[in-house]
Amino acid sequence: MTLSMIVAMTRDGVIGRDNGMPWHLPADLAYFKQSTLGKPVVMGRNTHESIGRPLPGRRNVIVSRSLRDAPAGTELVPSPEAALALLADAEEIMVMGGGQLYGAFLPLAERLYITRIDAHIDGDTRFPAMNEQDWRLVSEQHRPADERNAYDCRFQVLERIK
Repeated sequence: MTLSMIVAMTRDGVIGRDNGMPWHLPADLAYFKQSTLGKPVVMGRNTHESIGRPLPGRRNVIVSRSLRDAPAGTELVPSPEAALALLADAEEIMVMGGGQLYGAFLPLAERLYITRIDAHIDGDTRFPAMNEQDWRLVSEQHRPADERNAYDCRFQVLERIK
């Protein structure tokens, strides 16, 4: 099993504001879909609520201590460890936020899919600090801003140096 995380962040590491994403980039949404389709996704309760529905074509696992029942089309676990146990047979697990889950899973992650948004955008949630020297860049694709995507961005895949 490969434990991966997928995140979009600004230059300053901002990943969210008011339990949502403070930008709308169709190119990033397409990258997210392409990267996660067919794989289990793990998210916190707030992330699930901000999306409002299970993501189709993926096994949806919510980590929450406060939810009593799993929303339709999802599976509910009480901890990051329980999510890993539930998905132990998966080829690749995609952690998709929010901030608390990124913090819990970053020390264990082997691969990062990062959309780096070339902008300063106000937010209240940041990606946890990481030592860039622990990671090597495997691939990178630049996506210039256009009429539908307000910001330049880079799609990067990083793998932990073992």
